[in-house]
Amino acid sequence: MIDLHTHSTFSDGELIPAELVRRARHAGYEAIAITDHGDAANLEFILSHVSKLAKVGHFFDMTVLAGVELTHMPPGLIGEYVEKARALGAEIVVVHGETVVEPVAAGTNLAAIEAGVDILAHPGLISELEVKLAAEKGVALEITTRGGHSLTNGHVAALARKHGATLVIDNDAHAPRDLVSRELRRAVALGAGLTLEEYARAEANSRDIVQRLLQR
Repeated sequence: MIDLHTHSTFSDGELIPAELVRRARHAGYEAIAITDHGDAANLEFILSHVSKLAKVGHFFDMTVLAGVELTHMPPGLIGEYVEKARALGAEIVVVHGETVVEPVAAGTNLAAIEAGVDILAHPGLISELEVKLAAEKGVALEITTRGGHSLTNGHVAALARKHGATLVIDNDAHAPRDLVSRELRRAVALGAGLTLEEYARAEANSRDIVQRLLQR
C-alpha cells in the first residue's frame, strides 16, 4: 500500500515524521508522502525539515517522499507556490481541494489543475470541465478514506471514469488510526462505486506516481 497524503506535527498531525513513517510501515505501507499543510508562511520550514527524514527513509524500509499540501491558498497564488514548493525540494505537491466540509475558496480546484499539481486532494463537487482538464494534464484526483472529505468520493469516481482521469486512494492521515488497512481502503473504493479492476488500477496509480517522482 501507498499513501501520498499524510500529516505530521509540522502541521496538524499527531505524530512526528519518524513515528508516522514507522507506524505506516507497521501497518503495511511500502511508501508514504509527508505532505503537511503549507502556505506562504511555512512552506520553506516544512520542506527543509521533512526532507531530512525523507533522505533516511530506507532505514525504515520505506520510501518516503517530502512534500506539501498547499492549503486554503488563494487560487491566484497557487501556480506561483506550486513552483516555489518544487524549487524548495518538494518531491510531491498536493493541493487541498474544494471539500464540501470546509470553506475552501472557489476556483481552488481549477487553479491547482492548471498549475499541474501531482494530486488534487478531496476535490469535492469538482466540475466535469475540471475533471477533463485533470485528465489532460495528468493531475491525479483523490479518493479519500477520511471522514467528511469522503462524502463526495462517489461523485469524483464517476466523473473520473467518464473522462479518464487518474485516481489515487489516500488516507489524509493525521493520526495512527488513519493509517487504514488494505481491506478498508478497498471497501472505501468499492463504496465510491469503483469496480475491483478500477480499485486495483487506483492502487497501481500511486505506485506509478512514486516511481515517476523519484525519477525527476
